[in-house]
Parts: sequence; structure tokens; C-alpha cells
Amino acid sequence: MKRLFNILSFLAFGLMISSCQDRMAPVAENAIKPTSITEPTPHDTDDPAFWVHPTDPSKSLIIGTDKEVGGGLYVYNLEGKIVNSFENMQRPNNVDVAYGLDINGIKTDIAVTTERKTNTIRIFSLPDLTPIDNGGIPIFEGETGDGERDGMGIALYTKQVDTTTIEIYAIVGRKTGPLENYLWQYKLSGKSDGTVGATAVRKFGRYSGKKEIEAIAVDNELGYIYYSDETAGIRKYYADPAKGNNEELAFFGQADAKRDHEGIAIYQKDAKTGYILVSNQQKNTFLVYKREGSENNPHAHQLISEIPVSTVECDGADAVNVNFGPQFPQGIFVAMSNGNVFHIYDWRIVQEWIDNNPM
Repeated sequence: MKRLFNILSFLAFGLMISSCQDRMAPVAENAIKPTSITEPTPHDTDDPAFWVHPTDPSKSLIIGTDKEVGGGLYVYNLEGKIVNSFENMQRPNNVDVAYGLDINGIKTDIAVTTERKTNTIRIFSLPDLTPIDNGGIPIFEGETGDGERDGMGIALYTKQVDTTTIEIYAIVGRKTGPLENYLWQYKLSGKSDGTVGATAVRKFGRYSGKKEIEAIAVDNELGYIYYSDETAGIRKYYADPAKGNNEELAFFGQADAKRDHEGIAIYQKDAKTGYILVSNQQKNTFLVYKREGSENNPHAHQLISEIPVSTVECDGADAVNVNFGPQFPQGIFVAMSNGNVFHIYDWRIVQEWIDNNPM
């Protein structure tokens, strides 16, 4: 009887696994394969960002979020090994990196993540991953709706004020919000005690009301913000708050995704051209658009290719065009995948697909 029970239990478990797999979007047979896969985190990965080493690109790092309560930030080398972490956070969601924030005259590279359950953003110096935010900076203060202070997406914009001065801004999204002014933009500033503060300088961004806004990306050089209005499309705004709050420059990709438009990565081929890659989450592909727009309209972003990837139900992604050495001479594309991991792709594999599979 015990043997029969064990057999039945095994069969039931197998049916449960099969049912889960049936509900999961399948990976295409022709999907491009990652060069490496990171070591898994304890909970649930969500979003990655690159920190490029100033003198030796091969020593660059990938910072990723493990987004459950008790999760944290994890730091990987380019082989995907975990080399550092900051854990026991209250649901960190998305992360981004910026370079050279002035803190008491010291140029400091930073990683900034949303911490959803504390309604804050958290700021860490890099590459050491030391918190420099005095425990967290409150966001969406004064908002009272359910979930309207729960930070999710974040992207950093670096504004070159003059040849020696920069300003760094955090653009923050949340679990839910109004149909206008869904995003808030904060100016980050070093304080005399060595920590970092933030001042809200702008409220902007339309929202369809359909699901949520999580994935945000900034094109620093061209000065644009892109964000995924999930199930609706990708919206585009100026990144510089001095250029105004309300002008939506583009709303594209509305009919291109199977359901959710998710993580956004920007790959620069040169100063003005490249690609915007958007996770088509339920199809396990990435939608590819020209960074520069069309020949006559920089805000006309038409789908030019769709890449089947091995990542499963990708939330967040990032890309960078840096020669990291023989394995990644044209840069890296990294994408979150189910299984508590990130997939690391040699950009040459991605570029080959784009070149040979136009829409």
C-alpha cells in the first residue's frame, strides 16, 4: 500500500509539473542561447544593471535584484558568479547604475534600487555595495492610494551641465498610480555627512490604467526616457526636467507584444544609433526597435526584428556596448529569467539575429 501511495504521489507530482509547464510560455526551438547563466539567488530575480570598471572592463560587474521580502541586491562578475550581496531587504524591485555623483568632493559611482515595502529608494556606492542613504529615502510622499507609494521601476539619468559638472536624477515608477503624473523624478545630491538625499523635481507620465508601469530605461546621450505601460505599449519622454513635464514624444509597440511589455534595454551602436529592446514577456522574445527612430522622425519607432531568447518570462534587461575582452568584444545583453537567474548573452549573437531576421 505504501508503495502504491508513493507511485500515485509521484504521478500526481509529475502531472502538476506538466500543468505548470503547459501554462508557462515555451522557449522557441530557434531561441538564441546565453553565453553563461548567473548563480541563482534565494528568491526571485527581477532586474539587472551594469557597472563598467573605469580601467579594466573585464572586471566590470552586473548588479541584480532578488525581489522578495528578505531578498536584496546581488553582484555578479561577467562569468555569472556572485561576488557580493546586500540582503534582507523589503522587496527590492528594479535597479540602475550611474557614475560620478559628487559626495563631499568625491566622485562616487552608485546603484539605486526601489525598496517596495518601505516606500523608499536605496542608494549604494559601487563597486563595494555600501549603503549611503541613511536607511532609505522616502518616495511618492503625500500619495494615499493603495499601492501608490510602492516603488517598482527605476532608471537613472545623468545630465551633463558643463564640462566638469553633472546632475543625476532617479525616475521612479510604482505599483499603481493616476492616469497622469504616474512617474516622479528626483534629483540626487551628496550631503555633508557622506550620505545621499533626493528632491522631487518633476511629476509626469501617462498611464493607460490597464496594469502597471515597472520597466523604465534612460538614453543618457540622446536624452530620452522610455517606459513600459504593461499590455499597452512603450512611452517616450524627455529625460531633462527642464524640457517640460507633459509632452509625450511617442507611444509605440502597442500591437507588438503577446501581452505584457516588460524590461527595456538600450544598446548604442554609436553616439546616435542603436536599438531599443523590449521584453515580450509571455512569448519569451525581445522586440527590437531602432534607437534613432525613422529617417525623418526620431520618435517613430517601428518594430525591426523580434529575437527568440532562452530566458523565460523576462522581467528586466540591460545592454552595454563595451569591449569586455575576447568573450564579449561588442558588449553584453543580460536578461532576467525564471529560475532565480540572469542570462548573459554575447552581443554578437544578438546582433547576428537582428541582421539576419528583419521584420
